[in-house]
Amino acid sequence: MTTSNTAAAPGPATSTTAGPGTGRAKAERSLGARIAARTGGGVMRVFLILVGLFWLMPTIGLLLSSLRSADNIASSGWWKIFTAPSQLTFDNYARLLDNSTITHSLLSTVMITVPATVLVVVIGSLAGYAFAWMDFPGRDWWFLVVVGLLVVPVQVALVPVSKLFGAVGIFETTFGVIIFHTAFGLPFAIFLLRNFFAEIPRELLEAARLDGAGEIRLFTRVVMPLGGPAIASLGIFQFLWVWNDMLVALIFADSGSPPITVALQQQVRQFGNNIDVLAPGAFVSMVIPLAVFFAFQRQFVSGVMAGAVK
Repeated sequence: MTTSNTAAAPGPATSTTAGPGTGRAKAERSLGARIAARTGGGVMRVFLILVGLFWLMPTIGLLLSSLRSADNIASSGWWKIFTAPSQLTFDNYARLLDNSTITHSLLSTVMITVPATVLVVVIGSLAGYAFAWMDFPGRDWWFLVVVGLLVVPVQVALVPVSKLFGAVGIFETTFGVIIFHTAFGLPFAIFLLRNFFAEIPRELLEAARLDGAGEIRLFTRVVMPLGGPAIASLGIFQFLWVWNDMLVALIFADSGSPPITVALQQQVRQFGNNIDVLAPGAFVSMVIPLAVFFAFQRQFVSGVMAGAVK
């Protein structure tokens, strides 16, 4: 019994002496972790700022080039502006407004982009709601067809659609470009909105039906407000795609009133003579979609993150 008590005695003493050492080690580790976290956060912040500045370098260069005269652009790079700020001038933008080709092309781009975006959002929302909450024959099979259309590249349809548009008389028209962009934007729109609308709680829709809401009222009063982030994200994607498109516009648009991408491409052929118009025109064509993106940035982020966390 004595031997047993003697052997057991060092146990508490050992744990008592190890306690302060363990506390000091934890304190040292926590202090080191805090220093590492602060240092790492600062380094990461500096790195992200440098990456952002590097990413914005072409945009900054285009902006500064648009504020220089044609002679200055031909003689030196845009960075010369930092040592000779007197080169800054808004004469290029004044000449841009006097260039009927560029101004008409901006108007043509708006006339193509806005209807193509609105049609895709409206039709995609209606179809997404139907695929998510309405029962009709072959619903799942039709949705599989929509998903299959996502993998069809635009280039495959250029020749047959050109023949079809020529047969019905809408080739090289603004209406034809709108129809083309709408048709190829709908599969992604339906796929995105159907998956988003399917996450709406069924109990919420059933409660609205019990209150006497029909399908139209249910769609406009319940589904559309809840689907605002996804619809805003879809609108931004579609707007950017149509605004920056040149392939479809080059083939299907009216050559007499081309969109801004085609008009700028035509100016490149006379680069030496029209650089003072090309630079501000390119910057204006880039600023408008950027303004749309930043205006709906919060809705865009919400829509992209929708469904990531339940």
